[in-house]
Amino acid sequence: MAVVKWKAQAYRLFNEYVELARMDYGQKTAERWLYEADEIISRLQRFPESYTPEPLLKERKRKYRSCRLMGRRFRLVYYYNPNTNIVRIVDLWDTRMNPETLMKRVRI
Repeated sequence: MAVVKWKAQAYRLFNEYVELARMDYGQKTAERWLYEADEIISRLQRFPESYTPEPLLKERKRKYRSCRLMGRRFRLVYYYNPNTNIVRIVDLWDTRMNPETLMKRVRI
């Protein structure tokens, strides 16, 4: 099984969005988002390359992948290193934002 690690900024964003969901939409919505994220992380541990490559980052050295979550409003962006068996979650991108934002935030 692969090890899933969060980049600090991505983890902070995730927690902020969940807390905003709790305040704006209620506890059930926040719990649903947390459950959905747990399911995605479980899948990444077992099948780290199962999600599709992220088209906005196809020119990068690393092969970034993404999956939709939280009502398809966000994309969890990650890459997998088969040599170390580590999945690194690098960003949580709000798909309503300008795509340039994602390209600037993911540096490598």
